[in-house]
Amino acid sequence: MTNFSSLFLDKKRKTDIALHVVTEKSFPGWLKKQSADVKAGMKNLGFTGRAGAVVLIPGGVVAGVGTPFSIYALSPAVDYIRRNFAADFIKGASFSLHGVDAKDLENAFTSWALAGYEFTPYKKPSGKTPALVWNKKADKKRVRTLIESIFMVRDLVTTPSNDMGPGEIEVAARKLAGAHKAKISVIKDKDLLTKNFPLIYAVGDGSPRRPRLIDINWGNPNSPKVTIVGKGVAFDTGGLNLKPTGNMALMKKDMGGAAHALALAHLIMSAKLKVRLRILIPAVENSVDGHSFRPGDVFKSRKGLTVENTNTDAEGRLILADTLTYACESKPGLLIDFATLTGSARAALGPDIPAFFSNNEKLAEQLKKISFTSEDPLWPMPLWQPYNIHNNSAVADMQNSSGVPGDLMYSALFLERFLTGKPDWVHIDTYAWEHIGKPGRPRGGADCGLRAVFALLEEKY
Repeated sequence: MTNFSSLFLDKKRKTDIALHVVTEKSFPGWLKKQSADVKAGMKNLGFTGRAGAVVLIPGGVVAGVGTPFSIYALSPAVDYIRRNFAADFIKGASFSLHGVDAKDLENAFTSWALAGYEFTPYKKPSGKTPALVWNKKADKKRVRTLIESIFMVRDLVTTPSNDMGPGEIEVAARKLAGAHKAKISVIKDKDLLTKNFPLIYAVGDGSPRRPRLIDINWGNPNSPKVTIVGKGVAFDTGGLNLKPTGNMALMKKDMGGAAHALALAHLIMSAKLKVRLRILIPAVENSVDGHSFRPGDVFKSRKGLTVENTNTDAEGRLILADTLTYACESKPGLLIDFATLTGSARAALGPDIPAFFSNNEKLAEQLKKISFTSEDPLWPMPLWQPYNIHNNSAVADMQNSSGVPGDLMYSALFLERFLTGKPDWVHIDTYAWEHIGKPGRPRGGADCGLRAVFALLEEKY
């Protein structure tokens, strides 16, 4: 894991490299002030200030950025420095920003940090983490909190499941709650049955790493109630409907919803938003043994609806069902859940744009708009009520999987049935993973929807 303090410095080191930031519009003016050698070099290289282009000049680096200034704007520069400078040089040098407007400093420092991240618990660090000198006009606390939250998602999701089971998710939640003096309680194992969380228990009963429901509360009880639910399936084998090898390979990331919920909580509590915040995480492992729930089993949910389990690989919506019902009992004004729920959401929108559903069209439009201005796009999908027919069961009130294409919509409709009262609700079917790797987004766990939802909450509260 990358430490925030290793990415930035308060003072220049003896060897300090100027990082000149230009746009295609500002580049000609910048170039006029440079030496003849620099002008000739730029002409030979064909450098025009195009976003993402980076070149080395005597005593400095020149990085092209776009307009508006992206949260990933300086990530190509960090990658360039790592490729072209020796580790010993990077360790002894600092880099200083030139040409960045005050309004863009937050994104500049954020983009630097995002590219500086390394996941290193299981291998030696590269030693190539360049340090940027802090600009006093930038909001250091805000940048730090955002980076810590994004790194939290990356670290939790990328950690292999042998070291990130339901118990370790609880440890992460307790650490976060302690840091913010929030209250935390956990309902574990057979207490889930006695306290009426039968679906959470059924999904997790096949694993020796016992299921639990994590509950964090923070803020003034008189403030507007905001509840965040995160799906915490530490590993998903598919259960008795066992996943094939290719589909199971990345199932350590099936707790990505929980990671997003915890990271969002860190943002909210650090910003001291005027809300009564509640975080609910059903943490389980969907495994296989003699206690595993079976296809065809029928369970009575916390709400009282009976559910026929037609597919043990559709377990996420089961644990969320009980949790959403429980969340509604405290009458939140806004209820948001994050879940790595369906492959069909990826088929519809690809890995970078989570699908989301809401029972409030105005709220959905607000979230869609703010997600694009936050460079964290989300796309609304319909809660098309006639599709509820696909959730009908011949032997119970509902079934958890129809096997019909379009499961992202059927799963959202399934979850909606477990709401009580009339909370504004948003369900985010996220992916939480970066497959390819690009500047500022290395391969591994990735935030998908985190910044958009926080921007929405900041605007509202």
